[in-house]
Amino acid sequence: MRVIIRYFFRTLRLVLTPLMLLSEKLSTPKGITRAAEDQARVDEASKDLALYQFTACPFCIKVRKEIARLGLNIETRNAQHDPQHRAALEAGGGRIKVPCLKIRQDDGSERWLYESTEIKAWLQERFEPA
Repeated sequence: MRVIIRYFFRTLRLVLTPLMLLSEKLSTPKGITRAAEDQARVDEASKDLALYQFTACPFCIKVRKEIARLGLNIETRNAQHDPQHRAALEAGGGRIKVPCLKIRQDDGSERWLYESTEIKAWLQERFEPA
């Protein structure tokens, strides 16, 4: 019975993944337009950020849409298929859970922010135009 359930969910995942990615592609908002110097400041501030994510995770998609809407250049790291990123997520954040935003602070310390809602709120607080 466990084998049947496992294959059912694997098949479901195989069917839904392309649909979720297509939906993301079609519904991702356009980025905020900023002046060149403002965008350069935003790019400089976002260079110390990295998003650990799984490609088809709905919560990761939610965060990637917010990143696109805010016009941020944040590195995305696939913790599902890249063993180095997976190990870094577990070593730094303490657990393999996505989405996770790695924030390197000015003093060199790192902060690992989990939960899509908290990540979106932090990004909006930091990068939303006034």
